[in-house]
Amino acid sequence: MSRAMSRPINRKVIITCAITGSVHTPSMSPHLPITPADIAKQAIDAANAGASILHLHARDPETGFPSPDPDLFMEFLPIIKSATDAVINISTGGGMTMTVKDRIRAASLAAPEMASLNMGTMNFGLFPALGATRDWKHDWEPKFLEDSRDFVFKNTFADIETILADLGDANGTRFEFECYDVGHLYTLAHFVDRRLIKGPLFIQFVLGVLGGIGADPDNLAHLKRTADKLFGDQYQFSVLGAGRHQMPLATMAAAMGGNVRVGLEDNLYLRKGELAPDNASQVRKIREVLAGLSLEIATPDDAREMLALKGADKVAF
Repeated sequence: MSRAMSRPINRKVIITCAITGSVHTPSMSPHLPITPADIAKQAIDAANAGASILHLHARDPETGFPSPDPDLFMEFLPIIKSATDAVINISTGGGMTMTVKDRIRAASLAAPEMASLNMGTMNFGLFPALGATRDWKHDWEPKFLEDSRDFVFKNTFADIETILADLGDANGTRFEFECYDVGHLYTLAHFVDRRLIKGPLFIQFVLGVLGGIGADPDNLAHLKRTADKLFGDQYQFSVLGAGRHQMPLATMAAAMGGNVRVGLEDNLYLRKGELAPDNASQVRKIREVLAGLSLEIATPDDAREMLALKGADKVAF
Protein backbone atom coordinates (compact mmCIF):
# COMPACT_ATOMS: atom_id res chain seq x y z
CA MET A 1 0.00 0.00 0.00
CA SER A 2 1.23 3.46 -0.89
CA ARG A 3 2.74 5.52 1.90
CA ALA A 4 2.52 8.75 -0.11
CA MET A 5 1.75 11.78 2.01
CA SER A 6 -0.54 13.56 -0.44
CA ARG A 7 -4.18 12.64 -0.84
CA PRO A 8 -7.01 14.41 -2.66
CA ILE A 9 -9.45 16.52 -0.69
CA ASN A 10 -12.76 14.68 -0.57
CA ARG A 11 -15.50 17.01 -1.84
CA LYS A 12 -18.31 14.54 -1.28
CA VAL A 13 -18.86 13.98 2.41
CA ILE A 14 -20.29 10.76 3.81
CA ILE A 15 -22.64 11.30 6.74
CA THR A 16 -22.81 8.30 9.07
CA CYS A 17 -25.61 8.28 11.63
CA ALA A 18 -25.22 6.03 14.68
CA ILE A 19 -28.79 5.46 15.77
CA THR A 20 -28.81 4.06 19.32
CA GLY A 21 -25.51 2.46 20.38
CA SER A 22 -24.89 0.79 23.72
CA VAL A 23 -23.38 3.61 25.77
CA HIS A 24 -26.35 5.78 26.67
CA THR A 25 -29.13 4.41 28.83
CA PRO A 26 -32.88 5.02 28.50
CA SER A 27 -33.05 7.42 31.46
CA MET A 28 -30.64 9.82 29.79
CA SER A 29 -33.07 10.80 27.02
CA PRO A 30 -36.68 9.94 26.18
CA HIS A 31 -35.70 10.21 22.50
CA LEU A 32 -33.15 7.37 22.49
CA PRO A 33 -34.66 4.67 20.25
CA ILE A 34 -35.14 1.38 22.08
CA THR A 35 -37.62 -0.88 20.30
CA PRO A 36 -37.02 -2.32 16.83
CA ALA A 37 -39.85 -0.14 15.52
CA ASP A 38 -38.28 3.00 16.99
CA ILE A 39 -34.82 2.09 15.69
CA ALA A 40 -36.24 1.47 12.22
CA LYS A 41 -38.18 4.75 12.15
CA GLN A 42 -35.30 6.88 13.36
CA ALA A 43 -32.89 5.16 10.96
CA ILE A 44 -35.21 5.76 8.00
CA ASP A 45 -35.74 9.38 9.02
CA ALA A 46 -31.96 9.86 9.33
CA ALA A 47 -31.43 8.41 5.86
CA ASN A 48 -34.11 10.67 4.43
CA ALA A 49 -32.37 13.61 6.08
CA GLY A 50 -29.10 12.78 4.29
CA ALA A 51 -27.24 10.01 6.14
CA SER A 52 -25.73 7.60 3.62
CA ILE A 53 -24.49 5.10 6.25
CA LEU A 54 -26.58 3.88 9.20
CA HIS A 55 -24.59 2.40 12.10
CA LEU A 56 -26.82 0.03 14.07
CA HIS A 57 -27.03 -1.71 17.44
CA ALA A 58 -30.02 -3.49 19.02
CA ARG A 59 -31.61 -3.20 22.46
CA ASP A 60 -33.99 -5.27 24.53
CA PRO A 61 -37.34 -3.63 23.70
CA GLU A 62 -38.59 -3.96 27.30
CA THR A 63 -35.59 -2.69 29.25
CA GLY A 64 -33.40 -0.89 26.72
CA PHE A 65 -30.42 -3.06 27.68
CA PRO A 66 -27.94 -3.52 24.78
CA SER A 67 -28.58 -6.83 23.03
CA PRO A 68 -26.61 -8.95 20.53
CA ASP A 69 -29.71 -11.00 19.60
CA PRO A 70 -29.82 -11.42 15.80
CA ASP A 71 -33.59 -11.84 15.96
CA LEU A 72 -33.92 -8.28 17.24
CA PHE A 73 -31.72 -6.99 14.42
CA MET A 74 -33.87 -8.85 11.94
CA GLU A 75 -36.93 -7.00 13.24
CA PHE A 76 -35.55 -3.70 11.91
CA LEU A 77 -32.93 -4.47 9.22
CA PRO A 78 -35.40 -5.53 6.47
CA ILE A 79 -37.66 -2.57 7.26
CA ILE A 80 -34.79 -0.10 6.90
CA LYS A 81 -33.55 -1.75 3.71
CA SER A 82 -37.00 -1.68 2.11
CA ALA A 83 -37.49 2.01 2.91
CA THR A 84 -34.04 3.44 2.11
CA ASP A 85 -30.98 2.79 -0.03
CA ALA A 86 -28.62 3.67 2.83
CA VAL A 87 -25.60 1.51 3.57
CA ILE A 88 -26.20 -0.65 6.65
CA ASN A 89 -23.29 -0.84 9.08
CA ILE A 90 -23.77 -3.33 11.94
CA SER A 91 -21.70 -2.89 15.08
CA THR A 92 -19.27 -5.57 16.22
CA GLY A 93 -18.50 -3.40 19.27
CA GLY A 94 -21.77 -4.53 20.82
CA GLY A 95 -22.06 -3.72 24.50
CA MET A 96 -20.16 -4.01 27.73
CA THR A 97 -21.52 -7.40 28.85
CA MET A 98 -21.03 -9.17 25.50
CA THR A 99 -18.33 -11.63 24.47
CA VAL A 100 -16.61 -11.33 21.10
CA LYS A 101 -18.72 -14.24 19.89
CA ASP A 102 -21.88 -12.39 20.97
CA ARG A 103 -20.77 -9.20 19.27
CA ILE A 104 -20.43 -10.70 15.79
CA ARG A 105 -23.58 -12.86 15.78
CA ALA A 106 -25.88 -10.38 14.07
CA ALA A 107 -23.35 -9.27 11.46
CA SER A 108 -22.41 -12.86 10.69
CA LEU A 109 -26.06 -13.70 10.00
CA ALA A 110 -26.98 -10.52 8.14
CA ALA A 111 -23.79 -10.21 6.01
CA PRO A 112 -24.13 -6.41 5.76
CA GLU A 113 -22.18 -4.19 3.40
CA MET A 114 -20.29 -2.78 6.39
CA ALA A 115 -19.52 -3.59 10.01
CA SER A 116 -17.58 -1.66 12.60
CA LEU A 117 -14.32 -3.08 13.93
CA ASN A 118 -12.62 -1.65 17.01
CA MET A 119 -8.86 -1.82 16.51
CA GLY A 120 -7.75 -2.72 20.01
CA THR A 121 -8.38 -3.67 23.62
CA MET A 122 -8.95 -0.68 25.90
CA ASN A 123 -10.47 0.70 29.07
CA PHE A 124 -13.92 2.11 28.30
CA GLY A 125 -15.23 4.26 31.14
CA LEU A 126 -18.90 5.24 31.22
CA PHE A 127 -19.09 5.79 34.99
CA PRO A 128 -18.67 9.62 34.89
CA ALA A 129 -22.30 9.72 33.68
CA LEU A 130 -23.30 8.76 37.23
CA GLY A 131 -22.47 12.32 38.26
CA ALA A 132 -25.68 13.64 36.73
CA THR A 133 -28.76 13.56 38.97
CA ARG A 134 -31.62 11.65 37.38
CA ASP A 135 -34.45 9.27 38.10
CA TRP A 136 -33.49 5.86 36.76
CA LYS A 137 -36.14 4.03 34.75
CA HIS A 138 -34.42 0.67 35.15
CA ASP A 139 -32.35 -0.80 37.96
CA TRP A 140 -29.69 -2.02 35.52
CA GLU A 141 -28.68 1.46 34.38
CA PRO A 142 -26.59 2.79 37.32
CA LYS A 143 -24.95 -0.62 37.81
CA PHE A 144 -24.10 -0.80 34.10
CA LEU A 145 -22.37 2.56 34.30
CA GLU A 146 -20.58 1.78 37.57
CA ASP A 147 -19.34 -1.56 36.26
CA SER A 148 -17.46 0.26 33.50
CA ARG A 149 -15.01 1.43 36.17
CA ASP A 150 -13.55 -2.09 36.06
CA PHE A 151 -14.30 -2.94 32.42
CA VAL A 152 -11.85 -3.67 29.61
CA PHE A 153 -13.21 -3.78 26.06
CA LYS A 154 -11.49 -6.79 24.51
CA ASN A 155 -10.40 -6.92 20.88
CA THR A 156 -7.07 -8.72 20.78
CA PHE A 157 -5.08 -9.42 17.62
CA ALA A 158 -6.69 -12.88 17.57
CA ASP A 159 -10.17 -11.35 17.96
CA ILE A 160 -9.54 -8.99 15.07
CA GLU A 161 -8.26 -11.83 12.91
CA THR A 162 -11.45 -13.80 13.68
CA ILE A 163 -13.73 -10.91 12.79
CA LEU A 164 -11.85 -10.22 9.56
CA ALA A 165 -12.19 -13.86 8.55
CA ASP A 166 -15.72 -14.58 9.75
CA LEU A 167 -17.27 -11.37 8.41
CA GLY A 168 -14.92 -9.99 5.81
CA ASP A 169 -13.63 -13.09 4.05
CA ALA A 170 -16.79 -15.14 4.53
CA ASN A 171 -19.40 -12.50 3.67
CA GLY A 172 -17.67 -9.77 1.68
CA THR A 173 -18.44 -7.27 4.45
CA ARG A 174 -16.08 -4.30 4.56
CA PHE A 175 -15.20 -2.50 7.75
CA GLU A 176 -15.33 0.84 9.46
CA PHE A 177 -12.11 0.67 11.48
CA GLU A 178 -12.76 2.43 14.78
CA CYS A 179 -9.53 3.90 16.14
CA TYR A 180 -9.75 5.31 19.66
CA ASP A 181 -6.06 6.15 19.92
CA VAL A 182 -2.93 6.49 17.81
CA GLY A 183 -1.78 2.96 18.59
CA HIS A 184 -4.92 1.61 16.94
CA LEU A 185 -3.73 3.10 13.65
CA TYR A 186 -0.49 1.13 13.96
CA THR A 187 -2.51 -2.01 14.68
CA LEU A 188 -4.49 -1.35 11.51
CA ALA A 189 -1.24 -0.87 9.57
CA HIS A 190 -0.01 -4.21 10.93
CA PHE A 191 -3.01 -6.00 9.42
CA VAL A 192 -2.64 -4.09 6.17
CA ASP A 193 1.02 -5.10 5.95
CA ARG A 194 -0.01 -8.73 6.50
CA ARG A 195 -2.52 -8.29 3.65
CA LEU A 196 -5.39 -9.33 5.87
CA ILE A 197 -6.96 -5.92 5.16
CA LYS A 198 -7.05 -4.30 1.74
CA GLY A 199 -7.89 -0.73 0.83
CA PRO A 200 -9.62 1.53 0.39
CA LEU A 201 -9.81 1.85 4.18
CA PHE A 202 -12.58 3.64 6.05
CA ILE A 203 -11.15 4.83 9.36
CA GLN A 204 -13.31 6.29 12.11
CA PHE A 205 -11.23 8.49 14.43
CA VAL A 206 -12.96 8.26 17.84
CA LEU A 207 -12.18 11.06 20.27
CA GLY A 208 -13.52 11.77 23.74
CA VAL A 209 -14.19 8.29 25.17
CA LEU A 210 -12.66 7.85 28.63
CA GLY A 211 -9.85 5.38 27.99
CA GLY A 212 -9.11 6.66 24.49
CA ILE A 213 -7.60 9.81 23.02
CA GLY A 214 -8.97 13.14 24.22
CA ALA A 215 -11.35 15.24 22.14
CA ASP A 216 -9.37 18.24 20.99
CA PRO A 217 -8.26 19.61 17.60
CA ASP A 218 -4.57 18.87 18.14
CA ASN A 219 -5.33 15.20 18.72
CA LEU A 220 -7.49 15.00 15.60
CA ALA A 221 -4.72 16.61 13.55
CA HIS A 222 -2.23 14.11 15.02
CA LEU A 223 -4.46 11.16 14.11
CA LYS A 224 -4.79 12.50 10.57
CA ARG A 225 -1.04 13.03 10.18
CA THR A 226 -0.34 9.53 11.46
CA ALA A 227 -2.88 7.98 9.09
CA ASP A 228 -1.36 9.92 6.19
CA LYS A 229 2.06 8.54 7.10
CA LEU A 230 0.82 4.98 7.38
CA PHE A 231 -1.76 4.78 4.58
CA GLY A 232 -1.01 7.59 2.13
CA ASP A 233 -4.01 8.25 -0.10
CA GLN A 234 -5.47 4.76 0.34
CA TYR A 235 -8.01 5.66 2.98
CA GLN A 236 -11.08 7.69 3.79
CA PHE A 237 -11.56 8.99 7.31
CA SER A 238 -14.49 10.05 9.41
CA VAL A 239 -14.66 11.52 12.90
CA LEU A 240 -16.69 10.59 15.96
CA GLY A 241 -16.58 13.24 18.65
CA ALA A 242 -18.19 12.01 21.86
CA GLY A 243 -20.81 14.15 23.56
CA ARG A 244 -20.50 17.92 23.19
CA HIS A 245 -17.48 17.43 20.92
CA GLN A 246 -19.61 15.90 18.17
CA MET A 247 -20.33 18.95 16.01
CA PRO A 248 -17.03 20.84 16.49
CA LEU A 249 -14.90 17.84 15.54
CA ALA A 250 -17.23 16.85 12.70
CA THR A 251 -16.87 20.37 11.32
CA MET A 252 -13.10 20.13 11.59
CA ALA A 253 -13.14 16.72 9.90
CA ALA A 254 -15.08 18.07 6.94
CA ALA A 255 -12.70 21.01 6.61
CA MET A 256 -9.75 18.57 6.62
CA GLY A 257 -11.16 16.56 3.71
CA GLY A 258 -12.89 13.87 5.74
CA ASN A 259 -16.33 12.53 6.51
CA VAL A 260 -18.59 12.94 9.54
CA ARG A 261 -20.54 10.89 12.05
CA VAL A 262 -23.49 12.04 14.13
CA GLY A 263 -26.27 10.26 16.01
CA LEU A 264 -27.70 9.60 19.45
CA GLU A 265 -25.18 6.81 20.06
CA ASP A 266 -22.50 9.48 20.37
CA ASN A 267 -24.33 12.58 21.62
CA LEU A 268 -27.83 13.03 23.04
CA TYR A 269 -27.96 16.79 22.49
CA LEU A 270 -28.68 19.07 19.57
CA ARG A 271 -27.13 22.08 21.28
CA LYS A 272 -26.20 22.98 24.85
CA GLY A 273 -29.05 22.13 27.19
CA GLU A 274 -31.37 20.87 24.43
CA LEU A 275 -31.86 17.16 23.89
CA ALA A 276 -31.97 16.12 20.25
CA PRO A 277 -35.55 15.04 19.46
CA ASP A 278 -34.27 12.34 17.10
CA ASN A 279 -31.30 11.30 15.00
CA ALA A 280 -32.50 13.11 11.89
CA SER A 281 -32.19 16.47 13.66
CA GLN A 282 -28.45 15.91 14.07
CA VAL A 283 -28.13 14.89 10.42
CA ARG A 284 -29.88 18.08 9.34
CA LYS A 285 -27.62 20.14 11.61
CA ILE A 286 -24.40 18.74 10.18
CA ARG A 287 -25.81 19.17 6.68
CA GLU A 288 -26.14 22.89 7.39
CA VAL A 289 -22.49 22.96 8.45
CA LEU A 290 -21.40 21.13 5.31
CA ALA A 291 -23.44 23.47 3.12
CA GLY A 292 -21.71 26.39 4.79
CA LEU A 293 -18.37 24.83 3.80
CA SER A 294 -19.60 24.40 0.19
CA LEU A 295 -19.31 20.62 0.47
CA GLU A 296 -21.51 18.12 -1.32
CA ILE A 297 -23.30 15.36 0.55
CA ALA A 298 -22.41 11.83 -0.58
CA THR A 299 -25.36 9.69 -1.60
CA PRO A 300 -25.44 6.03 -0.54
CA ASP A 301 -24.24 5.06 -4.01
CA ASP A 302 -21.41 7.60 -3.73
CA ALA A 303 -20.44 6.00 -0.41
CA ARG A 304 -20.52 2.54 -1.98
CA GLU A 305 -18.15 3.70 -4.72
CA MET A 306 -15.84 5.55 -2.35
CA LEU A 307 -15.56 2.56 0.00
CA ALA A 308 -15.70 -0.27 -2.59
CA LEU A 309 -18.74 -1.90 -0.99
CA LYS A 310 -20.40 -5.03 -2.34
CA GLY A 311 -23.87 -3.54 -2.80
CA ALA A 312 -27.20 -3.80 -0.99
CA ASP A 313 -28.29 -6.72 -3.19
CA LYS A 314 -25.61 -8.93 -1.62
CA VAL A 315 -26.72 -8.74 2.01
CA ALA A 316 -28.69 -11.46 3.79
CA PHE A 317 -31.71 -9.51 5.02
